[in-house]
Amino acid sequence: MENVLLVVSGPSGVGKGTIVKELLKKREDVALSISCTTRAPRVGEVHGREYYFLSKEDFFKRIEEKDFLEYDEHFGNFYGTPKSFVKERLKEKSVVLEIDVVGGLNAKKEIPETVLVMVVPPSGEELKRRLKGRGTESDGDIENRLARLEYELAQAEKYDYTVVNDTVENAVLAIEKIIEKEKSKRK
Repeated sequence: MENVLLVVSGPSGVGKGTIVKELLKKREDVALSISCTTRAPRVGEVHGREYYFLSKEDFFKRIEEKDFLEYDEHFGNFYGTPKSFVKERLKEKSVVLEIDVVGGLNAKKEIPETVLVMVVPPSGEELKRRLKGRGTESDGDIENRLARLEYELAQAEKYDYTVVNDTVENAVLAIEKIIEKEKSKRK
């Protein structure tokens, strides 16, 4: 398989979403995986674009059928990466999963060729500045996210690559180089 299944993980506020968006703008040979969720669509979200919106019954059926690379529950809703979707997309393009560290490690168990990339901030202070700058979290939420930082960064040793997000451009370039390196290994 020449295409690469790439997991991008990292602490909240590190810039994963921005990096992935920029990567997708630059690379027509890379697609974003679309996750399944049991939560209701938000205004403007479209089934099959942001998520596949499933009933809990359908979600649990997929679990029984072993059709998730990884799944988890957050705030009473389930989220999962559909294995069938990913394998189908990999026939055409490399696929990026933007998921947490637990999900990334689970995806690698399911598909050992998965390439794990941990995005890290230049420093804890810079991450705190970015989280505050977003203006979307309370001080308590920011402290909770920073408390999880140590755990997430400790998982980096289980990842194949670590990319420091000093600037979005540098991080995207580093991930592009990882994709090319991994593709060349598979020829």
